[in-house]
Amino acid sequence: MSRSLRHGAFAATALVFSIASLSACGAGNDAQTLKVRPDNAATAVDNLKIQNVNVITQPDPEAEGPAVVAATLFNDGTKKETLESVTLPGTSATVKLSPAKGNGPLVVPAGGRLVLGGKGNASAVIENGRDAGADGDVRTVAFSFSETGEVSLGAAVVPATHFFKGFGPSALPSAKPTSSPSKSASGTPSGEASDAGAESGTPSDDAATTE
Repeated sequence: MSRSLRHGAFAATALVFSIASLSACGAGNDAQTLKVRPDNAATAVDNLKIQNVNVITQPDPEAEGPAVVAATLFNDGTKKETLESVTLPGTSATVKLSPAKGNGPLVVPAGGRLVLGGKGNASAVIENGRDAGADGDVRTVAFSFSETGEVSLGAAVVPATHFFKGFGPSALPSAKPTSSPSKSASGTPSGEASDAGAESGTPSDDAATTE
């Protein structure tokens, strides 16, 4: 085999290996969260890459309930990074961070990733979803890391529908309870009916006694 043919064979083998490696990565846990979403905010600072950032609100714009910040954080460095806080500067939103399991800090491992949002992942929850803004807005989201410091970028505010349904707030608002007037209305007549029955029964007893 000529030298050029050998080089061509090696190049083809390397290409196949690269494609296989990427396919294997995509087939791992939470593969859906790693889909390329070009319209979503992304940035890179030093060894950190932040991708697929969105503020996801309730599916119904009139509903009360929490919102979440969804993102995928990559750490290409040799040291782990701790995500210390997520904030929405310029708003009154308070973001609560929780790990996927148990308690403790949210760590982006060296050479690994941390996913915020979605089933089985860590979460960044805004208790009052209306503080996050209206759907269609662009909000600044600031991520504060133990080593890199603060990284900010603009992210779209979107409802938890369609693609974002699986990454939105897990605590959706419950159905509105039946108003108390209707309950009393349904209960009071029945009570009055019983009393009326009792009163109607008394004269009949007296009539029987008289006879």
